[in-house]
Amino acid sequence: MCLAVPGKVLDILGDDPLLRTARVSFAGVVKRVSLTCAPEARVGDYVLVHVGVAISVVDQKEAEETFAYLKQMGELDGLEPVPPTAGGAS
Repeated sequence: MCLAVPGKVLDILGDDPLLRTARVSFAGVVKRVSLTCAPEARVGDYVLVHVGVAISVVDQKEAEETFAYLKQMGELDGLEPVPPTAGGAS
């Protein structure tokens, strides 16, 4: 099953509504996503992301509740932050 995961828009790259992308934080894991389907998204907004595309803007409370439910269900496996390597970069 594929689910949309909520995240917070950190910054936006581009002006063209069809080509804009955003860096989105999912509880500390940051990914770049397309804003083609959610052109109204702004920095600070929460968006639902499905397969790398923000599909809608949601309010913060809904985003937090959805993220908590997905975490309880174990549906966020693979979205854990990568631990830093010992001794810095290799």
